Amino acid sequence: MRKLLTLITGMLLMGSFHAEAAEIETAKEAVKNMGVGWNLGNTLDANDATKTWKSTEEHEICWGQPVTKPELIKMMKEAGFGAIRVPVTWYQEIDSEGKINEAWMNRVKEVVDYVINEGLYCIINVHHDTGADKGSFKSWIKADETNYTQNRAKFESIWKQIAQTFKDYDQHLLFEGYNEMLDANSCWCYPTFYEDQKNYDANYAKKSLETINNYAKSFVTAVRYTGGNNMKRNLIINTYAASPGGNWGHANDVVEQFKLPTGESDHIIVEVHNYPNISSGFNSAKSNIDWIFSNINDKIIKKLNVPVIIGEWSSSNVDSGAGKTDYDARKEDFLKFAEYWVKKAKTLNIATFYWMGLSDGAYRSIPVFNQADLAETIVKAYHGSNFEGKFPSPSTETIEYVVTYVSDWSELFLYGDWNDNGIKVNAYKGIRVEMDKAYGDKLQVKIYGDKSGSEYKTQEVKLSANSATTTVDFDASKLGTNVYRITLQTMVGAQEARVRSAKLIKADGSEVDGSITVAWGCEVKSEAVPSGIRSVETVRTDGAIYDLQGRRIQQTLQRGLYIQNGKKYMVK
Repeated sequence: MRKLLTLITGMLLMGSFHAEAAEIETAKEAVKNMGVGWNLGNTLDANDATKTWKSTEEHEICWGQPVTKPELIKMMKEAGFGAIRVPVTWYQEIDSEGKINEAWMNRVKEVVDYVINEGLYCIINVHHDTGADKGSFKSWIKADETNYTQNRAKFESIWKQIAQTFKDYDQHLLFEGYNEMLDANSCWCYPTFYEDQKNYDANYAKKSLETINNYAKSFVTAVRYTGGNNMKRNLIINTYAASPGGNWGHANDVVEQFKLPTGESDHIIVEVHNYPNISSGFNSAKSNIDWIFSNINDKIIKKLNVPVIIGEWSSSNVDSGAGKTDYDARKEDFLKFAEYWVKKAKTLNIATFYWMGLSDGAYRSIPVFNQADLAETIVKAYHGSNFEGKFPSPSTETIEYVVTYVSDWSELFLYGDWNDNGIKVNAYKGIRVEMDKAYGDKLQVKIYGDKSGSEYKTQEVKLSANSATTTVDFDASKLGTNVYRITLQTMVGAQEARVRSAKLIKADGSEVDGSITVAWGCEVKSEAVPSGIRSVETVRTDGAIYDLQGRRIQQTLQRGLYIQNGKKYMVK
């Protein structure tokens, strides 16, 4: 009798764990059905360890992206994307005991609902709670044996809370346990990588990779425990640093020593990330790309008999700064790479999630694609060249950056950041700044050149008193041979200003966009200011004529605006 009572009591306590789950497709079916995906990056994953958030909105926009709206997700659906990865950072929204702030959980739920309501697959995760320590940021989840012992209970508690919140959601929602988890020394590629040439610690590396497997097990166990649809929900676990391995050093250890949690087979997915270097052109990078996919296929898909998603991908200099990314500097090669990458992945039934470009900053508020040609390339690489998605572009939209200066002499970046490698003065003529009005001596452009001792050489020019546009020519006699960053500095302390654009002017007269972000002592928000009619369909280059609703015109043209080869023209 005592044994029977014990059994009954245990069943009652574990009632949620044994609750019936809805029929959920297998992991392989889910990955195949996702198609091609996109990351809602720098949004719910944004964080700043130096600040305490007053609201979820303040947290969400702290890296310069606008508050996410359902219209953005609808645009992605209409373009042909089948899945959205929603990275989420939690450490600033949990108390000392690991309890999640209710308001933050509700905001995450709102964004998830935007995705689910469009019939798309949605992935949420624990994102920048992992990663490389830098400055005030210290990740609390590490591939380190001691770290796991100290933080296991907290990690499992967070996932139980997330899983409980979403346990009734259907198979379109997937959980990803952690993002790019690194060792205690923040080593990329593989544990103790930075010591490889001196005193590589094989024993520590082995334990570090075992810790990844332990964190994966804790994640899966915590989610399954909550019952409901979570008993069979498709779950995602990452390799060390989300690496697909490599054919050098100990890089392949991260996939060779990776293990699935015990008892998991039909509802588990492995995720990797990759940003290959194509700076020498697509053709020279192609063999490396082929090796990456071959390794994923051999070491994960075949060996573990599980599906794979590439949760983040682009080229290695996706964040290289204004005018320097592969999309800017070598677009033809970049578009070839993107097409090849997606097609290659599809042959292996791997779902791909592009990292956060395509629609960026205030363009997400409109919403439009500021990289419409790239979005179209990615989607058609998956669906086929005849696929007709909608790729609205910002043809006549104006974006204004609303800057609130709160400190004397505070600065807004117009180009570069504190770590930028700089540009050659002889390769660029200067910068043109367009404001909403003339500001005169209230603001100045400050250009940082070469260092003289411990200080940078600078060139400072006040904004025009008569025009909203100010052009500043680089003065090599003041700057030297390099420009490392350009800022817009307040001359009168606290004030508000509106920046419409910052264009770097190359020596040949062509222009590239600057990068308008916070430097220090200010806040910046972006707003879309309609200034005309924007195109709302795929950019056509077939010579045919379309009206502004994207309908092909067959009859004689009447007076009005039309689109041909992606450009507007008027029939009078």
